[in-house]
Amino acid sequence: MSPPAFRRPLARLHPFLLAFAAGLTVLALSRVALSWWTMDRIDLVDGMREVFLGGLRVDIATLCGLLGVPAAAWMLLPARWARHRVASGVAALYATAVLAALVFLEASTPAFMGEYGLRPNRIFVEYLIYPQEVAATVAKGHAGSALATMLATALAGVFAWRWLRPHFVESTRHSPALAIRTALAITIVLASALGVRSSFGHRPMNPAMLAFSEDPTVNVLPLNSTYSVFFAVRALLQDEPGAEIYGSMPVADIVREVRAESALPADAYVDPALPTLARRTPSWRGTPRNLVIVLEESLGAGAIGHLGGLPLSPEIDALSREAWTFERLYATGTRSVRGIEAVLTGFTPTPAQAVVKQPGSQHGFFTLADLLRRHGYDTTFYYGGESHFDNMRGFFLGNGFTRMIEQNDYRNPSFTGSWGVSDEDLFARADEEFDRLHAEGKPFFGLVFSSSNHDPFEFPDGRITLYEQPKQTRNNAAKYADHAVGTFFRRARASGYWHDTVFLVVADHAARVLGQELVPIGNFHVPGLILGPGIAPRRDGRIVSQIDLPPTLLSLVGLGDATPMTGQDLTDPTRLQPGRTMMQYDANFAWMEGDRVVVLQPGQAARQFAYRREAEALLPTPLDPALSRRALAQALWATHAYGKGLYRLPGAAPGCTRAQATKPCDP
Repeated sequence: MSPPAFRRPLARLHPFLLAFAAGLTVLALSRVALSWWTMDRIDLVDGMREVFLGGLRVDIATLCGLLGVPAAAWMLLPARWARHRVASGVAALYATAVLAALVFLEASTPAFMGEYGLRPNRIFVEYLIYPQEVAATVAKGHAGSALATMLATALAGVFAWRWLRPHFVESTRHSPALAIRTALAITIVLASALGVRSSFGHRPMNPAMLAFSEDPTVNVLPLNSTYSVFFAVRALLQDEPGAEIYGSMPVADIVREVRAESALPADAYVDPALPTLARRTPSWRGTPRNLVIVLEESLGAGAIGHLGGLPLSPEIDALSREAWTFERLYATGTRSVRGIEAVLTGFTPTPAQAVVKQPGSQHGFFTLADLLRRHGYDTTFYYGGESHFDNMRGFFLGNGFTRMIEQNDYRNPSFTGSWGVSDEDLFARADEEFDRLHAEGKPFFGLVFSSSNHDPFEFPDGRITLYEQPKQTRNNAAKYADHAVGTFFRRARASGYWHDTVFLVVADHAARVLGQELVPIGNFHVPGLILGPGIAPRRDGRIVSQIDLPPTLLSLVGLGDATPMTGQDLTDPTRLQPGRTMMQYDANFAWMEGDRVVVLQPGQAARQFAYRREAEALLPTPLDPALSRRALAQALWATHAYGKGLYRLPGAAPGCTRAQATKPCDP
C-alpha cells in the first residue's frame, strides 16, 4: 500500500528516522541502567531531572551528528541509483554500524565507570592505541564482560541489519522531484546542525554545560559514551585545551605567584628568559651520589598499611620505619604518564595530556635524566614491559635517558604476564646493572617502573600468602608488588652501591581514582619513602606533591644546578607548613593548602571547599580570592611554559636532539 501523498516526500527518510528512534531507545535504556546503578548518588543531589533531560539533549545531538548528513545524502540520491541493491545496502550497513557502535560503547561503560568513575574518555581512546596489551588484559581479566559486550554488539548489529535493510529498499519506491528532495536535504542538514549545536548561545553544547553537581560520576550520566569518546578523539586530533579553560591571568602575575610558591629568594633565579630557572643549595655537600627511583604502578595509600590502608604492604611498612616517610603525599593525576611527568620532571599537571605524550616536549624538555647525564651519569629506564607504551621510550630517549631495558632484554625471566616480566625479574635485572655500574665506578640514575600491579593482576605462584581468593585480584597483586620491593631492598642493602645511592619508592598514582567529589582527594594519596646514607628515619606529616620529589632528590644527591622545577626542596623542615598539593582529575584541577581546597572547572567560576579527611568529603566554603588566584596561576603556568618552551635547561631548546643538547639550538 502506498503512503499518503503528504507522506511521500518523507518516505525516503523513513529508515533514518527509524534508526534515529532506535538510537534514542538504546541510549535511554543504557542511561536508565546506569542511573539505577548510581541511584544513591543521584538522589544525594536530586539530579534525576538533569540526568534525563540533559541526556535527551545529548542523545539528540549525537544522533544528529551521526545520521544527519548521511540522511541528507540519501535524500539527494537519484531514484535509479538509490534503488540499486549496492546503494541501499551501503546505506543500511552504515545505519547498522551506528546502532552497533552505540551498543558497543554503552555496553563497555559499566566496566570503565567502575574503574575510573567516568564514561569512556581519553583514557579509553588512548588504550586502543595499544591493542596487544589491552587484548591480553581483557582476555585474562575481563573476559566475561568483554564477551557480553561483543555478544550484545553482534546481536544489535544482526537485528539492525535485518530490520533496516528492507526499509531502505522500500524507501526508494516513492521518490519526490529533485527540487523537493533538495529542499528536504537542506532542511535535514540545518536541523542536524542545530541539533548537534543544541544551543542558540555563543558556544555549542559541551560536557561542561551539562555538569550540575559536585559528583563527577553523576555529571557524566547526562552524556552518552559515544558523545564522550567523540570529545576525546577531537581533543587528541586538535591542539588540546590548556588551563585557559579555567580563566586567564597576565603572564607576569602567573610568574610572580609561581615563584612565591617555590619559596626561593629572588637571587636564586638566574635567567630572565626562563622565568622559573633557579638554583637550590643542596643538603648533601659530598661527592654526588647515585639515584634510584622505584616507581610503583597503581599502589595507592589504600594498599599501604602504615598509611591506614589494607594490610597488603608488610615490606614497605618495614622500610617506612627506616626511611624518610611521607604521610600525606599526593599524586598529580590518575595515569602513569602523569606520575612520570611529576616525579621525573617536576612539571605541574594540565587538562591536556601529560608531557610524556605531547609533541612539543619530545626533545629539550627538562628531566632529572637530562641533568644527571650532563654530570656523567648512566641514565637507564628499567621496565618489565614494552617501553613504547604511552610513548615512554620516545620521551625518555629524547630527554636524557641513554638506555632502555625492557621486556625483550630479559634473559630467561621467571615469569611473564600480559604486561611483561614480573616485578622480581625487573628488580633482579636492575640490581645486576647497579652492581656492574658501581664496580666500574660509573655514577648512575635508574628509573625502575613496575607493572605487576596492573589489570589483569598476573604474578608468579608461591611468592606470597594470598590476601583473598581468587588469586588474580587487585589486592593480591598489590601484595606481590610489595613483596618484590622488599626482595629488591634486601639485595640492595647487601650490595656495594647501597652506601652511595639515594632511593625513592613512590607510586605513580592510586588505583581506581573515583569518588563522589569534584576531585576525590583521598584517592590521590600515595606512598613515598626516601632511603639512603645519612637520611634519618622520620615521619613527615606535611602535605606535599609529587612535584616536590625531584628537587628534593637533587638536594639529597648533592647537585645544585639551576632547574626550571617549581616544587620545593623538602629537606628544609621549615617549608610547607602545613603544606600544599595539586591534582588533575579529568578536566578538573584542585589546589589544596592545608584543609582548604580550590577546584577549577572548565568554563565555570572557581569553587572553594574545606577538606574533611576523616570523611573524605569536600564541604563548600566561601571563596578566598587570594587562594583562588594562586590555584589559577599554578594551573596556567604549566600551559604557558609548555607553549613557550620555557621548561628546559639552558642550551636545550625545544626541538633539539640529544646530540645538540649541550649547545643552543633553534626551537
